[in-house]
Amino acid sequence: MNNNKAKMILEKDFRVAEIDKRIYGSFVEHLGRAVYGGIYEPNHPDANENGFRQDVIEIVKELQVPLVRYPGGNFVSGYNWEDGVGPKTQRPRRLDLAWRTTETNEVGTNEFMQWAKLVNSEVNMAVNLGTRGIDAARNLVEYCNHPSGSYYSDLRISHGYKEPHKIKTWCLGNEMDGPWQIGHKTAEEYGRIAAEAAKVMKWVDPSIELVACGSSHRNMPTFAEWEATVLDHTYDQVEYISLHQYYGNRDNDVANYLALSLEMDDFIRSVISIADYIKAKKHSKKKINLAFDEWNVWYHSNEADKLIEPWSIAPAQLEDNYNFEDALLVGCMLITMLKHADRLKIACLAQLVNVIAPIMTEENGKAWKQTIFYPFMHTSVFGRGVALNPIISSPKYDSKDFTDVPKLESAAVFNEENDELTIFAVNRDLKEGLLLECDIRNFEGYKVVEHIVLENDDVKQTNSAQATPVAPHANGNAAFDNGIVTAFLSKLSWNVIRLAKK
Repeated sequence: MNNNKAKMILEKDFRVAEIDKRIYGSFVEHLGRAVYGGIYEPNHPDANENGFRQDVIEIVKELQVPLVRYPGGNFVSGYNWEDGVGPKTQRPRRLDLAWRTTETNEVGTNEFMQWAKLVNSEVNMAVNLGTRGIDAARNLVEYCNHPSGSYYSDLRISHGYKEPHKIKTWCLGNEMDGPWQIGHKTAEEYGRIAAEAAKVMKWVDPSIELVACGSSHRNMPTFAEWEATVLDHTYDQVEYISLHQYYGNRDNDVANYLALSLEMDDFIRSVISIADYIKAKKHSKKKINLAFDEWNVWYHSNEADKLIEPWSIAPAQLEDNYNFEDALLVGCMLITMLKHADRLKIACLAQLVNVIAPIMTEENGKAWKQTIFYPFMHTSVFGRGVALNPIISSPKYDSKDFTDVPKLESAAVFNEENDELTIFAVNRDLKEGLLLECDIRNFEGYKVVEHIVLENDDVKQTNSAQATPVAPHANGNAAFDNGIVTAFLSKLSWNVIRLAKK
């Protein structure tokens, strides 16, 4: 095989699984300008009658996000949900110890549910298992999901929300293995309270699905043991175990940075193994799936965040300005998740607006798209259907921490209903283009519809409110002849090759 040529075979019957659309979820935490100044800015010229920025709503809708995790994150471990409901004039201001800011509670559960409807999204609600526990968790489920005739459901109705919110997915706390967490617990302590909270939450509403906290990241000293202990306690009560992981290019080593999705792949495989070990140990027929409910690039803003004035309201916090190489890694991470569609059912890009986010806003100004917006949007919009299992042969390279890194990172999605086939591909090669030959003889009558490319000569190029130098174009060269798709993937590029039956 010529050194810069990759081959791929796609067959309709080589399937990983139906993709759960919730893997294109996101996250809005009461942190920095995610809520205040992000989705909610009542004085903005484009705000609706409830104070939500309509320009932001329109951009979020482009992403077709089906699920948004709320209200945290570290924030939730000190949050009293009762502070955020009822008349706004009577809501308390609280010190948020997680991020050392002041929380005004202008936006709470009901307002966020309103906003989620506007962007056509469900909510993945987190309960506080840090400073609170079983009682507050069951009461919140009753407030949100019980129709009427009980104290908390009638309280919701008195607040102007007659219909229950019917929240389906709930997180049992957040990162409880982390010493930075308010109410940090051992695996035994967390496993017990999570199991008991889960039990009574489902007694209130048996239709809900629950996510138990996995490790905060795979390098935690308790990783693996934490998951095993927590699942030992919660296996019968929960449907998912969570994964969190952020990456950064602190050493400015692009080849190594773009290989980090291999570490993500290994992390996912490890957690599946642990879940299946507990399944075997319990002689259970039930399968626990994965919720990768925090993932992204996060490192650019670390130094700036040290300078924030304590107890300020909605300061600019965790505002990474993403560059082109970050968009490539995000693309590789999305491809990695598609490969595990059989077990990975929920994922939340952390976060959605301003805070380590694809969308940024200016106060009283415009909303704009970061570099990472594009691979996320493309995968969410075109990555619906069945994840296929491609047979790939690709040239490889070695980097500081990885050996045999494939230059081609790729996944394919078959949407049977629409007769569409989409190939997502990243060329990790820093110096040269890659010729891709993809055998799709099994897909008779298909033609190339478009080949979208995200490329830039400068890996450090960023976007801003003023300019969008990192933006996709549809001038890719993919061609189809005699059952073979050929495409030249330019060096360091994100590619979306869309085929359909004509």
